[in-house]
Amino acid sequence: MKKPILLVSACLLGVCCRYDGACKPNADVIKLREKFVLIPICPEVDGGLPTPRTPSERVGDRVLMRDGKDVTENYLAGARAALERAESFSASAAILKARSPSCGNGEIYDGSFSGKLISGDGVAAEMLKKAGIAVYTEDEIGLLLEKMG
Repeated sequence: MKKPILLVSACLLGVCCRYDGACKPNADVIKLREKFVLIPICPEVDGGLPTPRTPSERVGDRVLMRDGKDVTENYLAGARAALERAESFSASAAILKARSPSCGNGEIYDGSFSGKLISGDGVAAEMLKKAGIAVYTEDEIGLLLEKMG
């Protein structure tokens, strides 16, 4: 039987592409390769941002770095790249990094760089969802497996 295809935030698979140059390998996400084909993505890098980079947060429809630089276009380009990858691989869902300005699903930082969380989605998560692709975070693997596993 053919395994379903999932997009996965590359940092959760151990790729050091986060803003701080680190990675966040998640054993439960990596274990999903037993049931799914995992396609790594990093919308921020795919959108042209370097690693490491100044932290960014969403402020309404914009994405701003802590120093005030507007990187919205980078985030939109990365989101489009994620959507193109999802469509080209016929991915049925995505597991994305929680609270990220690109990948957050349902909860992101508020744009004040104070650690405060608000309801909302990252730019890539929002674009994927609008295209009908189910989005989960690493905290929602159980939910993903209920729906698809």
